[in-house]
Amino acid sequence: MILPPFARGMKIGLFGGSFNPPHMGHALVCDVALKRLGLHRIWLMVSPGNPLKSREGLPALAERMAAARRLLRDPRVVVTGFEAKIGAVYSFQTVDYLRRACPGVHFVWIMGADNLATFFRWKRWRDIARKMPILVVDRPGATHRAERGVAASWFARRRLPESRAKTFVLRKAPALIVLHGPRSPQSSTRLRAARSALAKPIP
Repeated sequence: MILPPFARGMKIGLFGGSFNPPHMGHALVCDVALKRLGLHRIWLMVSPGNPLKSREGLPALAERMAAARRLLRDPRVVVTGFEAKIGAVYSFQTVDYLRRACPGVHFVWIMGADNLATFFRWKRWRDIARKMPILVVDRPGATHRAERGVAASWFARRRLPESRAKTFVLRKAPALIVLHGPRSPQSSTRLRAARSALAKPIP
């Protein structure tokens, strides 16, 4: 089966990325989304690679999925690599596929505030926004910059307050909500840099 199990009426969060490597910040995003939105599941979609970034040195998909499963132990968080199986290079392709394949499922797209800042660079980002409500979870050092960005401005009249979180998944897109909660200073970029520094031979 290509997709994780689902049923009509389920509320499912879609949290995609390279997860190179997955870290506590990703776990906190999942925790906030599950608790505040009342989701039944989160599909952690480990992508073949980010089309906006180089794939040089990117670990194999199976390796990144295994690392995510070791970190994320909540049974409601399902690690999947289905985007590679359906040939989805861009997120709008994933959204279109799921809307066809999962009638009656209530999906919400999940991203960190750092991704909202660059969301306007995603291919057909407005199509994604018009087809699925979007949850943004606060990330250290990113939220203020994101809220002044192109995408945030486009969403200005479509943004809901945090108090509407429980009903947000059922909102008609476009809709945006920004949630705050426990935060971690970890990032994949910093972890890769630290790993690279440790791997360098001592002169």
